[in-house]
Amino acid sequence: MPYVTELDVVTGAFGYTGRYITERLLDAGRSVRTLTGHPGRPNPFGDRVQVANLDLGDPDALRASLRGASTLYNTYWVRFPYGGMTYDVAVRNTQTLIEAAHDAGVARVVHISITNPSQDSPFPYFRGKARTESLVRGSGLPHAIVRPTVVFGKQDILVNNLAYILRRVPVFGVPGSGSYRVRPVAVEDVAEICVRVAGEATDRVIDAVGPETLTFEQMVRTIARTIGRRVAFVHVPPAIALASASAIGWVLGDVLVTKEELDGLMAGLATTDGPATGSRRLTDWLRANADTVGVRYASEVARHFS
Repeated sequence: MPYVTELDVVTGAFGYTGRYITERLLDAGRSVRTLTGHPGRPNPFGDRVQVANLDLGDPDALRASLRGASTLYNTYWVRFPYGGMTYDVAVRNTQTLIEAAHDAGVARVVHISITNPSQDSPFPYFRGKARTESLVRGSGLPHAIVRPTVVFGKQDILVNNLAYILRRVPVFGVPGSGSYRVRPVAVEDVAEICVRVAGEATDRVIDAVGPETLTFEQMVRTIARTIGRRVAFVHVPPAIALASASAIGWVLGDVLVTKEELDGLMAGLATTDGPATGSRRLTDWLRANADTVGVRYASEVARHFS
């Protein structure tokens, strides 16, 4: 399906996934406007990207910012509750955004979700993601829902910060058996999938998963080996691993990993059994970026709440 207009709107173009989506849209000659909760931050795209405030308390302003857009790429979400932000608030904010997109006449929504969302999940994060998917489906807007697994790339959180820890500790505690699987997907692949499905005519749900399947322990050992670190790996109870991560997070002023993230990982929610939709391999990426991955810590709190 051809694009209706040349303008696309991306929530969080100064963030992580949104930045990569924006780069691909600009490379394709699209006009881009971002809705951001941090409009005063430096704009890495300069005058190539219009900036509007993601003011979820002002639906009229949202509608004005969305009017004329061909596609809304929605990356808005919260990784963990912080301050007054909760998953319930994030769901309500998503509803406000999607309703504004409908009223503004946006032609299509590409909504970023996560693998294995379920409203029956024991984990609030996955329940919240399932609720936002329902909002998109019920909006009446043509849409695509993209479900990434563990995303890696420059400025990512999980792989980068694992490498950061592995560069600095002689012993790493693997939670539980370490045999739970992950299918890492490159952020470039996620962005390319999003832009591709924006041009399709039908509603669809697509997993964004890479071509490699690793156990968590294999992934961590691969990171350590690739960055040239000789680390002793020991299996520890998940509660011990979480306590250690919480202590490190306290020192860093961040949340390294939440109990829900660890439980979801161990429950196999960071993988799917379907075909790969991304082509880039984590092991190849690590080799190409061995000198830089994990050199600096990537703070979620600084990125989204400072």
